[in-house]
Amino acid sequence: MANRRPPGRSPRKRNAADSMRPSSRNRILFRRFVAGILLVLVIVVIWLGVSLGQALTNPSYGSSSMARFAEWGRSHGLGAEVTWLEKEWYALNPPKKGGKPTSGSFTAQGRTDLPGVSKTCPEALPKPARVVSPVSPPQPAEGVWQPAGRPVANCSAMYVTFVRPDDVHTSYTIGIAWMDPKLLRATLYSGSQIPGGGPYKYSAPVTARQALTLVSAFNAGFRMGDSQGGYYTDHRVVSPLIPGKASAVVYKDGTMNVGAWGSQVTMTPDVVSVRQNLSLLVNNGQVVPGLNTNDQSQWGTTLGGTAFVWRSGFGVTANGAEIYVGGPSLSITALAEILQKAGCVRAMEFDMNVDWVNYSYYNPPLGQPASAANGDMLVNTATEQMTGGPERYFQTWWARDFYTMNARYAANATSMNNPLPG
Repeated sequence: MANRRPPGRSPRKRNAADSMRPSSRNRILFRRFVAGILLVLVIVVIWLGVSLGQALTNPSYGSSSMARFAEWGRSHGLGAEVTWLEKEWYALNPPKKGGKPTSGSFTAQGRTDLPGVSKTCPEALPKPARVVSPVSPPQPAEGVWQPAGRPVANCSAMYVTFVRPDDVHTSYTIGIAWMDPKLLRATLYSGSQIPGGGPYKYSAPVTARQALTLVSAFNAGFRMGDSQGGYYTDHRVVSPLIPGKASAVVYKDGTMNVGAWGSQVTMTPDVVSVRQNLSLLVNNGQVVPGLNTNDQSQWGTTLGGTAFVWRSGFGVTANGAEIYVGGPSLSITALAEILQKAGCVRAMEFDMNVDWVNYSYYNPPLGQPASAANGDMLVNTATEQMTGGPERYFQTWWARDFYTMNARYAANATSMNNPLPG
C-alpha cells in the first residue's frame, strides 16, 4: 500500500490527552457522579439513623415507640406515610364493641379518706350533680362524683367520676374531673416543643415550691401547626391568636374561662395566657351543631384517621367550675356530649391520641409536696391506663405545654382563713 503521508512530514506523536477518547472521559465522569450520589446517600442514611434513633429514645416524643416514630415522621415531612401506617395498624386493632368495664372502673384511685363539701367550706362551690351516662341504664357508681386529690383547707377542691363513652363501646370508661376555682389556681406551663421558643416563666419540671400546693396537672392542646390557633403567655404572642377559635384563658386571679376568641373571650389586662385549639365543642350549654365524627380538617387528625381514639377536652360550667374529660374510644361527638352532660356551658377539645391524654392528681400527706409517689392517673383500670404517669410533669425532658391546679391555701392549711397571695 502506498504511503499517503506528505513528503517531509514526520508522524505526529500521541500524548496522554490524545489517548483519552471522549468515551473514556464520559466513563470517568459517570463514575465520579455515581460515587457522589452514593456518598450523599450514605450521609443521608447516617443522618436519618441518628435522627430517628434519637427520636425513638426521646421520652418527650411519647411513651411508645409508635408515638415517637409518628412524631419524628410528621416533623420531617412524612405525615401522609405515618398516617397510612397508623391506619393499617388501627384497622387490625379497632376498639372493642359491647361488653362491660372491668371491676373498679368507676372508683377513684388513691386515698378514700378525703373530705367532701361541708359547713367548714363556706366559700367552696357546691358539689356537682350526678352526670347522666351516655349509656342507659347506668352502672351503680357511674356518674357519681367522688372527692379526690389533695384536700385544700380541709375542703375537697376536686371531684372525679366515670362514664362510658357511648352505647356501642360499653367496656371502656371515661374520666371526668371537676375542679373548684375558689380553692384552686390555674397555671399554663409552656414547653420547648409546644409551643416552642422560650424560655418561659413556667415550664417543666414543676418545681419543689410549686409541688407544695400542687393538686393536679393535665395536658393542653395540639402541636401549634395542627391547632388552627395561637398562643399567648408571658406578656407576648408566641403564635398569632385567631378570631373565633376555641380559647382556654387563664386570668391573673388564677381562674379559667373557655370561649370563642374575640367575642366570648378577649384580651384584657387581666389575661395571663391564652391557648387556642380548634373550634368550640359546646356553646351556650349545647353541643355545637355540625359536629362530624369524620371531619379531620376541623377536629384534628387522629392516629390513622380513626374516629374512636383517646381524646381530652376542657370546659367551664355556669358557676365557673372547671371540667376536664379524657379517656379511650372517644369520637369528637361523644367527647362533646360528655362535656355537656358534665355541666359545661362552653367547652373545647384539648389533646388526643393515647400518648398525650394525661390527667394526674396528687394525694400527699398534710403539709407535704406532691410527687410521682403520691400521684394517680384519672383513668387507670386493669385494661386502660393514661400513659406518662403522674411523674411526667416533674421531668426536665417534658417538652409540651400543660396546666396545673394549685391550692390557694398553704399545704398545711386546715381552714380558709389565710389564702396564699396571688
